[in-house]
Amino acid sequence: MAQQTPTLLLFSLQLTIFLTIIHTGESSAKVPAVIVFGDSTVDAGNNNGISTMLKSNFMPYGRDFEGGKPTGRFSNGRVPGDFISEAFGCKPAVPAYLDASFTIKDFATGVVFASAGTGYDNATSDVLSVIPLWKELDYFKDYQTKLRAYLGPQKADETLTEALYLVSVGTNDFLENYFLNPRSSSRFGTIAQYEDHLVGLADKFVSELHGLGARKISLGGIPPMGCLPLERNRNGLRGGACVEEYNNVAKEFNGKLAGLVVRLNNRLPGIKVVFSNPYDELLNIIQNPSQFGFENVAVSCCASGMFEMGYMCNRFNPFTCTDANKYVFWDSFHPTERTNALLSEYVVKDCLAQFL
Repeated sequence: MAQQTPTLLLFSLQLTIFLTIIHTGESSAKVPAVIVFGDSTVDAGNNNGISTMLKSNFMPYGRDFEGGKPTGRFSNGRVPGDFISEAFGCKPAVPAYLDASFTIKDFATGVVFASAGTGYDNATSDVLSVIPLWKELDYFKDYQTKLRAYLGPQKADETLTEALYLVSVGTNDFLENYFLNPRSSSRFGTIAQYEDHLVGLADKFVSELHGLGARKISLGGIPPMGCLPLERNRNGLRGGACVEEYNNVAKEFNGKLAGLVVRLNNRLPGIKVVFSNPYDELLNIIQNPSQFGFENVAVSCCASGMFEMGYMCNRFNPFTCTDANKYVFWDSFHPTERTNALLSEYVVKDCLAQFL
C-alpha cells in the first residue's frame, strides 16, 4: 500500500472521530434505511443504466472509492448519502437502484434513486436526457413493491416509515436550465418567479413522498453555486471570483425552501421535515480552505480544473491532480470525497441529529 500523505492521514482521523461521535452518542436510535432522491450530488450510478452523455463510470472517477473503481458517483470517492448512511449505522455506501449488481436484499437498508443532471423542473432533466424527479418517484413505488415481497408487508411498511429520506436537488434547475435556456427564462419571467415555481414542485414532491409513507425527510438546500469552478472560470473578466449573482439566487431560494419546510411540518400529519442547508458550511470552506487542510479551491482536481465534468474528466487527461484531498472540488461541478465528508459531518450534527 502506498504511503499516506499527511493530508490524507488528517482526513482519516477527522472522519474516524466523526463516525465515533455519531456511533457512541447518548441516543442509540438508528434508522433502518437511508433512501436518496436527487441529482449528481447524491447519484450513486443510476445514470450508468440510461442513455445520456452525463456519466462518470470511468476513471479517474472513483479512484479513491473502495476497490479504486468508478461507480457512477461524481467524485473521486464517496458522496454525502454514503457518509450519512454510515453515520446512522447503515451501510457505508448506498447502492444505485438501476445497478444490476445489487438486489432488493442490498436495497432493503438503503437505496439511491438520484440521477445526475436532474432537477425539480422536468425541463431540466430533458437538457441531458436524465431521469426526471417524477420517474425517481416511480422507481420508489416499484421498490416498495419489491420490499414488501422481500420483508413482508408489515416489516416493509415499518422500514418505509422509519427510514431517513434524503432529497438533494435544485442546482441544475438554475445552472443548466434557467440561466442557459431562453425558453425557461422567458416562460417564468423573473428569477424570483422561477424560484417560486421550483418551491411549488418541491412541495408537491415531498407531499407525494409523505403519501407513500415517508415521515423522516431531509430537504437539501443548494450550495453557493457561483463559487463552483465552472462558474468561476466563466467569470474570468472578474479575475475568476465567485459569481455573486448566482450565490444570491442560491441564498434566496434556500430561504424559500426553509419556509416550505415549516409549512410542510404544519400541514402533513406525522411528518418531520428538516432543512439541510450546505450553503454556509461550503462557503466557509471555500473562503477559508487552509483552515480545513485544503490548498486548492478555485480550480478542481480533475484535469485542468476548468470546464471538466463527465467525459471531459477522463483517464487520458494528464493534468488530473495526484492528491484530491488537497482540493475542495473534484471536477468543475462536484466536491471531492473529503469535502463531501466534511459537509456530511456538518449536516448530521446541525440538521439530522434529531433522527439519531
